[in-house]
Amino acid sequence: MLNPNQFHRFRPRLVDALAGYTRARFLADLGAGLTVGIVALPLAMAFAIASGVKPEQGIFTAIIAGFLISALGGSQVQIGGPAGAFIVIVYGIVQRYGLANLLIATSLAGLMLIVMGWLKLGALVRYIPVSIVIGFTNGIAVLIGLSQLKDLLGLKIDKMPADFFGQLHALGTHLHSLNLHALAIGLACLVLVVVWPKSYTMPAAHQGWRSTLRRLAAHLPGTIVALVAATLATVLLGLPVETIGSRFGGIPQALPGFELPEFSWQTAQRLVIPTITIALLGAIESLLCARVADNMAPEHPRHDPNQELMAQGVANLVTPFFGGIPATGTIARTVTNVRAGAATPVAGIVHAVTLLAVVLVAAPLALHVPLAAMAGILLFVAWNMGEWHEFARLKHFLLPYRTVLVGTFLLTVIFDLTVAVEVGLLMACGFFIYRMSQLFRVRPHEAGELPPGVVAFELYGSLFFGAVGKIEALPAQVPPGTRAVVLEMHRLISVDTSGIDALQALHRTLRRQGIALVLANVNEQPLGLIRRSGFAEDVGLDNIVPTVSAALLDEAPPQAPR
Repeated sequence: MLNPNQFHRFRPRLVDALAGYTRARFLADLGAGLTVGIVALPLAMAFAIASGVKPEQGIFTAIIAGFLISALGGSQVQIGGPAGAFIVIVYGIVQRYGLANLLIATSLAGLMLIVMGWLKLGALVRYIPVSIVIGFTNGIAVLIGLSQLKDLLGLKIDKMPADFFGQLHALGTHLHSLNLHALAIGLACLVLVVVWPKSYTMPAAHQGWRSTLRRLAAHLPGTIVALVAATLATVLLGLPVETIGSRFGGIPQALPGFELPEFSWQTAQRLVIPTITIALLGAIESLLCARVADNMAPEHPRHDPNQELMAQGVANLVTPFFGGIPATGTIARTVTNVRAGAATPVAGIVHAVTLLAVVLVAAPLALHVPLAAMAGILLFVAWNMGEWHEFARLKHFLLPYRTVLVGTFLLTVIFDLTVAVEVGLLMACGFFIYRMSQLFRVRPHEAGELPPGVVAFELYGSLFFGAVGKIEALPAQVPPGTRAVVLEMHRLISVDTSGIDALQALHRTLRRQGIALVLANVNEQPLGLIRRSGFAEDVGLDNIVPTVSAALLDEAPPQAPR
């Protein structure tokens, strides 16, 4: 029968947070939610445009998924929505499979995330090596930056390819269509966002009127300032640049209706890889973001990874029915939420309501937002997203770490994230197996003077499939005239079935030569497997002893079983 404790019990963090909820907490959540909502607006549109979909799809995702992730999630302060990490993935899926299949793949990925959380697999995501995470994160940042050069330069390219070299070729062959007005707007927005004061960098103590002005300015996100300034310059000066209105026709002033995309099992079979990619990236990004939030706000309870996966799953399952794109935890908006003083998941709900209010009231104003401004903002996002200092630190690490990180980075840029993670994991596993095999050792045992005809060896480490070669080479180290070989196994911490098979092969080889095999001081895990496999009866129960000394008590050494 199934044990209910094997599965995660669905309990959103919001339920516990509302117990004893106070007016002071609500005011803190209200202020944080309004701040994050303003920050999220330009990012949601920019991520959608860069992903090859309409800007309103990014806003709808931020509203619906942001609400569900906060209401059902396992983190106290995490903010969910469209993320920069998904730009390259979503763009590739749209180009290869079409928008309808993207929506289907996102919903299927949502189901996968729900099942992962229900089966308590949230902790397994943490086993992905940090070198792989850094590699694909930096690779995605490079691809995001590359994808924005078209709008930053104002190039007239009808459709950008999805692959790295195709994009380079398209950019190179269309440089003659450079729009200097778009370039000026994009660079100005990039510089403005970079130099604009950030609330999370403000000193704790006031330091005069200049500090006060900077604090006031920091409460207004630089991205909003850049968008407003670029829009006003475009309208007042009549600049000939592409805008949201000229490309997409504007943003509707209402949420879309519920609509089921066409679904068939034949289509679902084609979407296995995109579905796994979305689910894997969503799980990694959301749980990494939740860990960042835990470290920034240690006064709050730590996140529940399984509940967070289930909330991410529900959000990605539901949002595509309203035209939304994949969503996950977002580090930039979560950091803003924490710095703004958020106390509970209510702040995330307020952030979603704020975005909804903006759509209902101010959607027509987005008509004149220049796409070059969005490109400048996304270049800043891509730069902040990458952990570039890790490349400079590579010289301090060993070859396996450097190989996995650089290999994952290059594979992400040149091929795609799925290939990069798969190959990265294979490389990491291969290096781990090699390292563990090197740690396993067999050396002569220093047990004092041994009786004639007795040889003793000590086993260190873990005897697994990658280390069995050292056991296979042991008979060659046994001198002629030996009547018993003692293996001291106190420092042997574990054995797998390949290790048992190697020990059995050693025993058979020694037995043919009339040499007894004695196992001394065997730890619990190896001893348990030795008994379950039947090797204990094969080697002889009398030849499994507590210490090497016990094997040598008799004047005559043990004899090999006949």
